Amino acid sequence: MNSTKRITDGAIFLAVFIVLLFIWMFAPVLSTFLIFLLPVPFIVYTYKHDWKNGFVMFLASSILAAFILSVFSLPVTLVAGIGGILIGHGMHKRYSAYETLARGVLGFIVGILGLYVITQLLLGVNWTESIREMLAESIEISASLFEQFGMGAETKQMMELMELQADYVIQLVPALLLILAAVLAFLSQWIGYKAVNRIDRKNFHFPPFRTLQFPVSIIWIYLAVLLFSFFINEQENFLYQPIQNLLILIGMLLVVQGLSFIFYYAHHKNMSKAIPVLSIVLVFLMPWLFLTFVRILGIIDIGFRLRDYVEKRK
Repeated sequence: MNSTKRITDGAIFLAVFIVLLFIWMFAPVLSTFLIFLLPVPFIVYTYKHDWKNGFVMFLASSILAAFILSVFSLPVTLVAGIGGILIGHGMHKRYSAYETLARGVLGFIVGILGLYVITQLLLGVNWTESIREMLAESIEISASLFEQFGMGAETKQMMELMELQADYVIQLVPALLLILAAVLAFLSQWIGYKAVNRIDRKNFHFPPFRTLQFPVSIIWIYLAVLLFSFFINEQENFLYQPIQNLLILIGMLLVVQGLSFIFYYAHHKNMSKAIPVLSIVLVFLMPWLFLTFVRILGIIDIGFRLRDYVEKRK
């Protein structure tokens, strides 16, 4: 009976994945949203039957996708499959939401690295050069617009500034890929929770965002990396890129901590839910104005136990 159930579920979720992959490949408008749905069949099936059966489904999906669609579907299958299996395994073992998320992030990182190797070897695509060419084209378009609006005198200075920023962005590709993996893992896991809760009447959920608190050690790591960055500020130094990437990643964690405190404070003071949501919107829309403030708030919350102070005042 268990074997029949396992095979039946495998066939169903395999069919669901192939349909989603087909839509993703031939409906570009929906591709951005579907990229978060593609891991869900692997998540649900692995949750129900654990990682060994999930891996079998992954192999079957890869073979079937390459046969029905094309070999170009394999990189996407790789990313969705590995990330989905690790999230589903965490759910199967009843790990906490954040432990499961950490495993999912690791899975998507492995999948993205596999995608990089496949595109590099089979398709000859160099991600760094592709990003560099894309940024160069963007700079040229911006320069032509400046000239059309009569800003010819400032064009050269603006071009130099944009080229420096483009070089800096290229240095941050590892951090950006890690952030991409984290976003993919979080949204896929959240959708996976909803699917499992609907199918099996479970109660998987993330804890309230306002309860999120990182350990104090993250402050010391951030200060140490920040100190190193003052002495290693030349791009020719082999430590420059790792340090800059660490600064971005730890800085983002501190921003998340700051946003978590805003949610906590709004809940503590019975404020409207629109206020903390607005804070997230402002961070994304005007990062030059709000990002530093929220990061500092996160540092204060972790380092000085700001929530304990708020509780004592109550």
